[in-house]
Amino acid sequence: HYGRIQKMFACAKSLYISDQDKRKHFRLLLRLFLGNGQEVGSFQSRMIKVISKPSQKRQSMKNADLCISSGSRVALFNRLRSQTVSTRYLSADRGGFIASARQWTAFTISLGKDFVLSEGFICYGCVVQLVCTDSGVALPPLVIRKVNKQHAILDVDEPVSQLHKCAFQFRDDPQTYLCLSNDTIIQHQAASSVRDQSKVVLNDGSCWTIIGVEAVEFTFNQGLALYVSVSLQVNGGGHVAMLEIHGENFSPLLKVWFGNSEAETMFKSPKSLLCVVPDVSVFSDGWHCLRRIITVPLSLVRSDGLVYRTSFSFTFTPELQPALPARGAGGGKREEEMEGGQDGDTLLDSIHQEFTRANFHLFMQS
Repeated sequence: HYGRIQKMFACAKSLYISDQDKRKHFRLLLRLFLGNGQEVGSFQSRMIKVISKPSQKRQSMKNADLCISSGSRVALFNRLRSQTVSTRYLSADRGGFIASARQWTAFTISLGKDFVLSEGFICYGCVVQLVCTDSGVALPPLVIRKVNKQHAILDVDEPVSQLHKCAFQFRDDPQTYLCLSNDTIIQHQAASSVRDQSKVVLNDGSCWTIIGVEAVEFTFNQGLALYVSVSLQVNGGGHVAMLEIHGENFSPLLKVWFGNSEAETMFKSPKSLLCVVPDVSVFSDGWHCLRRIITVPLSLVRSDGLVYRTSFSFTFTPELQPALPARGAGGGKREEEMEGGQDGDTLLDSIHQEFTRANFHLFMQS
């Protein structure tokens, strides 16, 4: 049987690092408890880079750790007169967009032109697509512009940097910019600067700060008391192919199953299980069926029968071998010269020792 699937979210605000702390990276650690005090587990974020303030220098591709790349995740927020209490985040809500003081949305930002996405760093003046990573709802194509002293600068093409202030010009209506008004997202009609035609005068609500973000997801089963952020590795080959599974909170009570077949499993540590890849023949009736690809799901099963299904499957792919001469008093005819499928199956059965796991490619897929 399977445990209940629940969605839980953790939110931390007002995090800061003092001026005396010189670390460049840190992690967040979340310890999750049920209402009865039972601990579910500890969840770690990825490494978070400390950025004290936005760089005032012109960015180049050499500062790749500060540049924002196409396909990465970002958050956008607006802060009036640098007041923290006035911070509003761009958020996706019920198919639309709002400015929220309580929640932020991770957006995938991608370079886009004529509906074709491309790779590379995001640069000012480029057309970008912002898509909510949870719902998939997207904003119209936007041109990202650098902001300096309440002006959008139209002739800047340098890479966009972390914590830069920027504006988003609607590609199909160049006079309008993405803007917030209280908790509502609107289109602001901007005006060109009288003194400099390469600048556009903006209001406070059209100036956004951009920052890269990460979203980390864990799956866990309450009854199994573990969560798995799985990575897989195949070692060896032939008759001794081994699969190593990495996760958290493993125990000697867990066994790895390939489909409906239990694998010989060794407990290495609370973060690692090692198992023997079953022979492909256990998933087929007779060797003549091994001419096709076989894919089976990977699961973890506890000794009391509780099943944890991973998102991975294991694929056995046959490697076609050159036909071998048949053995017998009648002489050496090749398989393609024989009449009837039964003789071909007999031949394949006769060489099954040579058609073992050594002749299979092993793949994992999620």
